Amino acid sequence: MPKLIRLYITQVAIGFGIAAAFVGMLLWFNIGNLWHLVTHSDKGLLAVVILWFANGIVFAGVQFAIAVMRLKDDDDDGPPGGHRQHVMHREYATIPARADEGDARAFWQNKR
Repeated sequence: MPKLIRLYITQVAIGFGIAAAFVGMLLWFNIGNLWHLVTHSDKGLLAVVILWFANGIVFAGVQFAIAVMRLKDDDDDGPPGGHRQHVMHREYATIPARADEGDARAFWQNKR
């Protein structure tokens, strides 16, 4: 069996195990009166199985994602950062502009 498939199966099994512990704690601590609802209903066992399965999918996905992110490739021994490109720094030039003082004063005096 390929290593990735074996990794996936083990991580999914761990995720469903964590989900079983989570649902067990939900029932043990009677969160939201869940223990009473499950034990006093004819569909209580089905509700627990669906709750475990839904949480198992979530926990298995998270568990596998963490396992994949923790994988290390043997090619990662070089310096970090990759090949950096030089950034071009722009030098802005000031451009002189002529303005007649009389026109500017007349403009602002008309604005009042």
